[in-house]
Amino acid sequence: MTTATSPTRSARTGTRSSKLLLLVMVLYALYTLVPLAWLLISATKTQAGLFGSFGLWFSGDFAFFDNLAQTLTYRDGIFLRWLGNTVLYVVIGAGGATLLATLAGYGLAKYRFPGRRAVFAVVLGAVAVPGTALAVPTFLLFSQMGLTNTPWSVIIPSLISPFGLYLMWVFASDAVPTELLEAARIDGAGEFRIFFMIALRLLAPGVVTVILFTVVATWNNYFLPLIMLSDPSWYPLSVGLNQWAAQASGVSAQPIYNLVIMGSVLTIIPIVIAFLLLQRFWQAGLSAGGVKQ
Repeated sequence: MTTATSPTRSARTGTRSSKLLLLVMVLYALYTLVPLAWLLISATKTQAGLFGSFGLWFSGDFAFFDNLAQTLTYRDGIFLRWLGNTVLYVVIGAGGATLLATLAGYGLAKYRFPGRRAVFAVVLGAVAVPGTALAVPTFLLFSQMGLTNTPWSVIIPSLISPFGLYLMWVFASDAVPTELLEAARIDGAGEFRIFFMIALRLLAPGVVTVILFTVVATWNNYFLPLIMLSDPSWYPLSVGLNQWAAQASGVSAQPIYNLVIMGSVLTIIPIVIAFLLLQRFWQAGLSAGGVKQ
């Protein structure tokens, strides 16, 4: 004999679950937004105000624009040089990594060739290896080639994105219908034309996802340029700001935490803009209805 679940009991369970989920989301939002709020508020304080006031509230002096001017002009504007270096590494490194991952992922998904399973195993193994584990061997290799302390020592390793390749491989398997490619071949289209005119449009959501992953990884890359570069003029923002923060320790300490915080604010702005501009391309099912099964 079965007993029906009481509607009142089900409603109570649903309400309790909703409240618990709401509490979890509120805690997660606080965990995410509180550090950002602290960063923005601290950017309005002087060096003395950072340690003489509550962290999540403003101090007496509003020094946002003074901090901004000092950050851009400190040491002959080295911050702008670091910003330019970071943009260079992102455009060439992350852009190249996205292009290579898209081409390789599409090829592995839509073509059959000997050794395909071996390539799949190698890609999965590369995804499991953290980048820091390869930093020292890469440094030794580049040192023998004479590429250390040059932009290429940061750009070339950034061109390889095993995770991006695997993501495009999985995405291309379902996003690009094989029937559509066969129809294009029957019409006489070449493989490169098929890829750039048909497949690339269907792969747009996956490409944007890989771009965001590679851009964030290259923009925040710290350990690799730290061991590869010794000339401050080639530092990216991540290493340069850490060098500013290190000035607070030592015999001749010159703390400039207010400039470090303002530099951090300026550093996250391009990433936020990139997410806002690219999020509209995150769409699924672009090929729905394109092929009649």
